[in-house]
Amino acid sequence: MSGSATPRPVVLEVRGLSKAFPGVQALDRVDLELRAGEVHALMGENGAGKSTLMKVLAGIHPPDAGSIRFEGREVTIPDPHTAARLGIGMIHQELMPFAEMTVAENILMGAEPTRRLPGWVDRRRLRDEAARHLARLDVAIPPETRMADLTVAQMQTVEIARALARAARVLIMDEPTSALSERETEALFRVIDELRRQGLAILYSSHRMDEVHRLADRITVLRDGRRVGTRPAKELDEATLIQWMVGRELGESKRREALSPGPEVLRLEGLTGHGFDQVSLTVRRGEVVGLAGLMGAGRTELLEAVFGLRPVRAGRVFVEGREVRVRRPADAWRAGIALAPEDRQLTGLVPPMSVAANLTLPSLRAFCRAGWIDQGREGRAVREQVNRHRIRTADPRQPVRHLSGGNQQKVVLAKALLTRPRVLLLDEPTRGIDVGAKAEVYERIAEWAREGMAILMASSELPELLRLCDRILVMREGRVVGELPGSAATQEAVLALAMPGGPAGRQAEVTS
Repeated sequence: MSGSATPRPVVLEVRGLSKAFPGVQALDRVDLELRAGEVHALMGENGAGKSTLMKVLAGIHPPDAGSIRFEGREVTIPDPHTAARLGIGMIHQELMPFAEMTVAENILMGAEPTRRLPGWVDRRRLRDEAARHLARLDVAIPPETRMADLTVAQMQTVEIARALARAARVLIMDEPTSALSERETEALFRVIDELRRQGLAILYSSHRMDEVHRLADRITVLRDGRRVGTRPAKELDEATLIQWMVGRELGESKRREALSPGPEVLRLEGLTGHGFDQVSLTVRRGEVVGLAGLMGAGRTELLEAVFGLRPVRAGRVFVEGREVRVRRPADAWRAGIALAPEDRQLTGLVPPMSVAANLTLPSLRAFCRAGWIDQGREGRAVREQVNRHRIRTADPRQPVRHLSGGNQQKVVLAKALLTRPRVLLLDEPTRGIDVGAKAEVYERIAEWAREGMAILMASSELPELLRLCDRILVMREGRVVGELPGSAATQEAVLALAMPGGPAGRQAEVTS
């Protein structure tokens, strides 16, 4: 974090910015200023207006009211091209590179150096200029590399270099670490620190408290489209930030109350497939069992195989003592197994369809009579789920893509619950949602366990597993290498098992 005591010059200033969408006031008279050489964190719950504000500044959405001043001059930003010409670049959460083109071609897209003959690209200058922009970020990515061959973190770095190639003075970053490993995140932080030293103004949106306090000089919090406040990061502790974001105290982050689990509901015996090998485990009624491990450990692959999204080469699956054969999701639903998948946009939702249609899609048969949908019965079920899960929507007929990330995740979970499962598989159930929405998801998981559901969940957030799980199974390179009781597990113990070269042994030995 920058330790400069002298205020730096203001590069971008927003006054009274408002923006409405049908049924939603996304921004309501928001003020913001960005200074040269600072990282300014933008925080708030999903639906608070963060993404809308960033997209207005990047020229994606026109504002309804208010003013924007760039380097002291009032400007209008009708489109992203205007934003780029002014010196405003945005790194989107969902990267959209030209995958089959080179790094150099992506960095200088639309600004390629040409030879004397018009239309002919000077390949040597293209490569050299791209290398110069990458050197500013102190990264070693060969300019001739295909984008498709890069990691997500490297693609983000190329996007940043592309903004620098357009002489960006302001860089907007929307949840840039949401899909990164810990090592990739640290690499990105080094790039951001270097950009700050070079005098860029960086607007950084994130839900992660630790990284905001690691990076930010100042923090602005939005709630319900309005600015709650702006303060130097060192003056805002986590409790105050959460209260600003949600408008209330969430209470202590304490462990879920342990219950006496009932009989076995799910049993896997020697399950083997792509990404997982010889996995055996049990989950009992009212029990939450966690799957921990590093990226690539096989957790997602295992859950998807149990749900019928991936083929199983060997092994057996039992539900309440009866062997079931799950070759497709329909088989899983019939067996009483539901999955809330890792990627809600790709596999959890049908974005163009309504909230109501998404909620009832896998359980539509339950609302049919003689081949016709009983719309009254379906509507009552939808309203019940919307109310129970506190899904904030102007109308259940609204396309689900218009909901905030936290509310979309609630739809994914409610949809799984409508199938009335006995086994609930959760893959990264709180990825990309804010602290308030996380607290609500934690409450729901505890409630489902009290109601007797057997829950198997994978999460990359160890505090989440330690808070919620009765037992934690640690996976490494596709195998379960240890089991820890939730009440006695620590982050250090889980990581020791998860790291390559870590200890491994029979589950009974690990827990003893």
